[in-house]
Amino acid sequence: MSSVPLSLIVEVKARHDEARDIVTFELADPHGRPLPAFSAGAHLDVQVKSGLIRQYSLCNHPEERDRYLIGVLRDPASRGGSVAMHEEIQVGDLIQISAPKNHFPLKPAARTLLLAGGIGITPLLCMAERLAHTQAEFALHYCTRSPERTAFRQRIAASGFAERVHFHFDDGAPEQKLDLKALLATPEPDTRVYVCGPTGFIEAVLTACKAAGWPSERLHTEYFAGAVADTADDDSFEVKIASSGASFAVPADKTVHQVLAENGIEIMVSCEQGVCGTCLTRVLEGEPDHRDLYLDDDEHAANDQFTPCCSRAKSKVLVLDL
Repeated sequence: MSSVPLSLIVEVKARHDEARDIVTFELADPHGRPLPAFSAGAHLDVQVKSGLIRQYSLCNHPEERDRYLIGVLRDPASRGGSVAMHEEIQVGDLIQISAPKNHFPLKPAARTLLLAGGIGITPLLCMAERLAHTQAEFALHYCTRSPERTAFRQRIAASGFAERVHFHFDDGAPEQKLDLKALLATPEPDTRVYVCGPTGFIEAVLTACKAAGWPSERLHTEYFAGAVADTADDDSFEVKIASSGASFAVPADKTVHQVLAENGIEIMVSCEQGVCGTCLTRVLEGEPDHRDLYLDDDEHAANDQFTPCCSRAKSKVLVLDL
């Protein structure tokens, strides 16, 4: 995997078990210097171990400069990142991270609706802190499998916005479960919806919003994992490098990134699932077969950029701005 620029060395100052299979890590400058500022919804690229980089959302108050706080779910389907964070990263360790990035920013609105599924609470908790700090109108709905799997319950209970947070447990009584259809039945003027969590949860929210007529520009999402693509009909195609004219065949069982890397052309990648946008590459000619969850519908329709870590081509040739 190509490396992502990781410009900061931080020390793990603390780690806490927040809930079953969820650990938070408090990161700070080893010499006590202020860290780069971040905004609500931002994330870090973290080098979990050599050659393995993952993204984790910042979940502390965005006014803080003395620390970064990230929450990590131990995922049974982990590709190595979450397991390594849980089992290998300890207090006192020095780890390499990027400066904060934000592809999921808060935008001005009369009211904000935050919908979190599981570990998707991390960026939305940061947003709740920011909205409360600016005395904005908002509500947070937090869905988890059970109370013991619900991170940050004590922090939320002690916060100044506790009354705006609604918990919904899969194993709880029917009347406390989240009724998306009722919650989203009326598209409120100048209200924005932010949703983060498992893909199924996000799709359920978006489906309910679209059925009720919410404008797409007021719906904001952040995915933690890529969609499962149907690869049965994948075919080979060609990528051409605009700067050199070199062409390479991309077989059905390899990604564009893999083929380019084999031929000495490095593209920065991180998630390798089309959710982080790190590898976004301009397309000068041809039609991509978009398989990412990073670009929105309008950006897909423009067909002038794609994610070579997972997306392919509908045309026989893609000419890349490389």
